[in-house]
Amino acid sequence: MSSAPGNVTDLLSPRMPIRRVNELDLLRFAAALIVVMFHYAFRGYAADDRSVMSYPLLAPLAKYGFMGVEMFFLISGFVILMTASRGTLKAFAISRFVRLYPAFWACCSLTFVAILLFGGHRYSASYFQYLVNMTMLSGFAHVPSIDGVYWSLFIEMQFYGLVALVVAARRIHQAQRLLTLWLLATLALEVFPVNPLRFLLLTSYSAYFIAGATCFLIWTLGPSRHRLCVVAVCLLFGIYQALGNLQGFEDKYGTTMNRPAIIAMITAFFVIMLLVATRRMGPVAQRNWAVAGALTYPLYLLHQNIGFMLFNLAYPAVNRHVLFWGTTLTMIGIAYAVHVLVEKRFSPVLKRMCETVWDAGARWLSRLRMQISGA
Repeated sequence: MSSAPGNVTDLLSPRMPIRRVNELDLLRFAAALIVVMFHYAFRGYAADDRSVMSYPLLAPLAKYGFMGVEMFFLISGFVILMTASRGTLKAFAISRFVRLYPAFWACCSLTFVAILLFGGHRYSASYFQYLVNMTMLSGFAHVPSIDGVYWSLFIEMQFYGLVALVVAARRIHQAQRLLTLWLLATLALEVFPVNPLRFLLLTSYSAYFIAGATCFLIWTLGPSRHRLCVVAVCLLFGIYQALGNLQGFEDKYGTTMNRPAIIAMITAFFVIMLLVATRRMGPVAQRNWAVAGALTYPLYLLHQNIGFMLFNLAYPAVNRHVLFWGTTLTMIGIAYAVHVLVEKRFSPVLKRMCETVWDAGARWLSRLRMQISGA
């Protein structure tokens, strides 16, 4: 096992092929289902008067499903460094825009229409709120989200912004060093908190992004003592943060959480990512899970408020089990429709439009610089 620091310089060569990491598609879908179960079987009824229907059959397990988002962040760290290491700022920015916005526009619109049609007294949204939400910047503009699940998108966008700065500075080949510095800064800010820096560096979730990105380095360059140490420290810090936040969770939802179960879940997430990174997922890695992966994003965006509204509309007239599983399958079906009818159809068109706008902007800036330099 090498202890050399290593870098990702070799990844910048277009001759180096990077295959699709099939197992990540399955992990994404599993994480989404965990979050769906958390919302449907526990969160909606437990607090904030979101849903009139409880689901006690799964609630004792489903209440741990909030940790599914942390799995998303681990996967995101892996995938985003992979994307950034293979291209320019233009390629990175356009790929992220095209990946996020078409499905988001569709899902946000569907949720808004659902609120107008059968939101009742629990759900409301104004047209101004909807328009701001469609920018995907509502969290930064302090405008309430159409659906509460959007909070994690704002975290993701901050992460993308940090990565974009590294790409723009042409320092992606120093990814390992930068990830280590990010981790050290995260630990330092835990001891000596400076809130603006904590916000900028995403210290509440940075351990997951750092660990996921380091797993990509392991996947590409192989394990080293340094990389494994970074992942281990991220694991310990993630556990420390999760346990520290549990009291607030218990107070909000009026429940008691099992600490060893939380530790086991987080550890399992990290172990699975290390198995992916060391290419030891066996038959799971050989199968194509692309459809499951494609469903994940629209399912995550759609399921919460629309699902709760369906519960409130149909319960108790409809059997609890039929309504619970029927709604879950309906959300998966709508997510598939969004993927096929929106993402697959419009993403290529949007990508070409973005490339045209980017190139036109680059030419304009080039002419402006020439005029300034010649003045």
